[in-house]
Amino acid sequence: MQKFPCPFCGPRADREFRYGGDAGKQRPARDCSDAEWARYRYQRANTRGVARELWLHADGCARWIEIERDTTTHAVIAARPLAP
Repeated sequence: MQKFPCPFCGPRADREFRYGGDAGKQRPARDCSDAEWARYRYQRANTRGVARELWLHADGCARWIEIERDTTTHAVIAARPLAP
């Protein structure tokens, strides 16, 4: 079991968190086409190395955090709260 460093609750089991997507991806406008929305929602770069990701602490404080994680080793490098 891996620990995620929640900025609000401290180190917690990774199973308490839910993945929310790529933190660097720009959300399309509200009036975007279905194709644009599908591209945003389902097409990912899936690069190797360090990635910035959004995670929800679903079974804890219920806050969103940004986690910087190495996708090859799954090691968490940093965790930051999202701005309100």
